[in-house]
Amino acid sequence: MSPRVLLFTGKGGVGKTTAAAATATLAAARGLKTLIVSTDTAHSLADALDAEPGEIAPGLHLHQVDTQKTLERHWGELREYARGVLVELGLDEVTSEEITVLPGAEEIIALLELREHAREGRWDVIVVDCAPTAETLRLLALPEALDWHVSRLMPVGRKLVRLVSPFVRSVAHVSAPGEEVMSAMERFHRGLMEVRELLTGDHASVRLVLTPEAVVLAEARRTMTSLNLYGYRVDAVVANRVFPAGDADEWRARWVEAQSRLLAEAEESFAPLPVHVVPYLPAEPVGRKALAELGASMYGESDPFAPHAIEPPLRMSADELALALPGADRDDIDLARKGDELIVTAGPYRRILALPAALARRKISAAALRDGVLSVRFGDPA
Repeated sequence: MSPRVLLFTGKGGVGKTTAAAATATLAAARGLKTLIVSTDTAHSLADALDAEPGEIAPGLHLHQVDTQKTLERHWGELREYARGVLVELGLDEVTSEEITVLPGAEEIIALLELREHAREGRWDVIVVDCAPTAETLRLLALPEALDWHVSRLMPVGRKLVRLVSPFVRSVAHVSAPGEEVMSAMERFHRGLMEVRELLTGDHASVRLVLTPEAVVLAEARRTMTSLNLYGYRVDAVVANRVFPAGDADEWRARWVEAQSRLLAEAEESFAPLPVHVVPYLPAEPVGRKALAELGASMYGESDPFAPHAIEPPLRMSADELALALPGADRDDIDLARKGDELIVTAGPYRRILALPAALARRKISAAALRDGVLSVRFGDPA
């Protein structure tokens, strides 16, 4: 049985780490074996839970990524090859060690470790505290982007390496990558594709955390569109730091009025998804007791760990491709065809979709964006 995987993301500073920690604490309090991990290099999750990694309460485990150890396991051969080439070029080993630490390695490794935890069969719920939205979107787009490149370049790369290896050593005086390096790249690529399959599957969903502010709400809408573009399902929104309406002085009454208007706008924008409201608390919720109380208040009578009923954003039939892009504006959407691929751009984000054989042989006859769904119809064979 696959665990329920919940990813929390939002604009920096909106309280996504607190929402993730409260959800995980509530899950454990309800008797679910729960793991909470973070892809955010800020490591504020341990601070929110006021605990060190490990079992921090009955049924609740906090995991922190060991970048160095996991990097060696997932990326070892490639990293050793890069380090060896740099030493051959005259760089000392200390410098080589420093510059072969991959940019973004910690976030990528967190995803690979998430896949391993999900396959253990040990957990009922896995809660992921993601980085702020821009970094999260780049990270979640990585597996499919890498798949596109590897699928096209790896077969060519293997042939090319065999051909040029003798010349690289004699002319450039550095070692060419061997079979073990190419195999390591393939294993790394396969691992990331398994991560994507896990996070876009029926047991995983994203929860957007926002505060009722115009700028934050606008970014949350764009994030929703982008997550759907890449095939990830959003099943709820958490509205954090909402002022209570009763007994408000003039200053707070104006905030209550503004927030009420924006909350109504959020409910309309994200309908039919639930919007869970978290009040502005008199003190920061730190520690498991405060977080469990916050989780219970946040979800009320709903079951935040039940299976979701969100349809996959991308659906294909014999003559049509439909991609849900809620909140998208027609001016932000661009569509292009290149061979058997369809390139969809939504704002600053792009996805390359490999068309199945039945559609790849046919011309596009019509395309339209209606009610948040991009519909592409295919006609006669090309």
